[in-house]
Order: sequence, then C-alpha cells, then structure tokens
Amino acid sequence: MDVIIEPSWKEVLGSEFDKPYFAGLAAELHREKARGITIYPPGKLIFNAFALTPFDQVRVVILGQDPYHNPGQAEGLSFSVPQGVPLPPSLKNIYKEIEDDLGLDLSGKDGSLRGWAAQGVFLLNAILTVRASAAASHSRLGWQTFTDAVIKTISDRRRGVVFLLWGNFARSKKALIDTSRHYVLEAAHPSPLAGGAFFGCRHFSKTNQILINNGSTPIDWSK
Repeated sequence: MDVIIEPSWKEVLGSEFDKPYFAGLAAELHREKARGITIYPPGKLIFNAFALTPFDQVRVVILGQDPYHNPGQAEGLSFSVPQGVPLPPSLKNIYKEIEDDLGLDLSGKDGSLRGWAAQGVFLLNAILTVRASAAASHSRLGWQTFTDAVIKTISDRRRGVVFLLWGNFARSKKALIDTSRHYVLEAAHPSPLAGGAFFGCRHFSKTNQILINNGSTPIDWSK
C-alpha cells in the first residue's frame, strides 16, 4: 500500500509503516480488493484524518471505532459523512448535544466535520477501513496496532491535547494517554443504543474552556 499521508505524520510515524504487521495489513487489503470486495472509505480517503489535521496542529482528538459501512458515508473522519449525505444517528445526537451545550442552531449544518478537522480536531477511527455492509469486519486486520501507536505518539510528543472518549471502546484507549500531560473527557457513546446517556456531557463547552485556559483558540463547533 502506497501510504499517502501528511508529512508531519510521516515523520513521527515513519517506523510504523515499515513494520511487518503493516505490510500484512496492506497485503490483506490488496487481496480483498482483488477479489472484488468493496472497502470503505475509498483508498484516497483512508488517511483523510491525517491529511486534514497535521500532527503539530492536533488540539482535540475524537476517537471513533470503525468507518461507516454503507455506500457514500465514510470519508476517513470519525463520525463524519460527506456533504449531502443524511446524518447518521450518532452524529444527530452529537449535534443535539452541541446545540444544548453551547446554544447553537445546527439545523442547517451538513454531516461533514472537515471544518472541525481544519481547526485541529483529529477525527480518528481506531480501525481505518471496513468491508461494505459488514461493521467491524476489519477489526482484526491490524489497524488497532497502528492507531494505538498514533494515540501513544500524540500522548508522548504533544502536550495539552483534549481527548474525547465516547463509549466503552474509546474509553479503553485511555491507558495509552498520559493524563499528566493531557486532558481526557469520557462519556457514553452518542449512539441511540446508549439510551441518551451521552446527553448532558457538555464535552464541547468543557473542551473550549480547557483550550481557552491554555491560551488556545476555542473550537467553532458550528463549522
């Protein structure tokens, strides 16, 4: 797999791409593609989160599990869908919490979170690919070895990043984060399956207050 990734990430993660697990992962993706299996997101978008948020600009991390597995939804950013695609249920709940938390009206906002990524919100899925119509189908491919290294690299080489961990899967990654250097906010998953437990977490105002306290510009969550 010819990895096209933003130079600052290539610099800090370079050794990961040379490890045997990554070669095996790439080989399996090629095998599946050769067999005619549809994989999401499209190849050029697999590393979209890295392309849109350079390493030295990461201020907030929102960790998802794996990409959307229906046609046209996945664009390589956790929870995000391209412009014009109907909002998935979890993203609807995220927008509702932002509205309640910050008093914003997001009724006209599309589902693309590229505006967040441009402000330093790193929208990372722990698993970067998925087979069409088969949730978590690439969960054992080796992606988590890679993305665990990504999280650990942010923890080790940056300071003052706000990690938003929603749901048990994301919260399990807290062990990779040095909480003496960074901020971790935990909540239930925004999925309707969580029964509304996500609501009231106020992670968006809390994140902005942390950024302001550290002399950084708050995120405009309406973008």
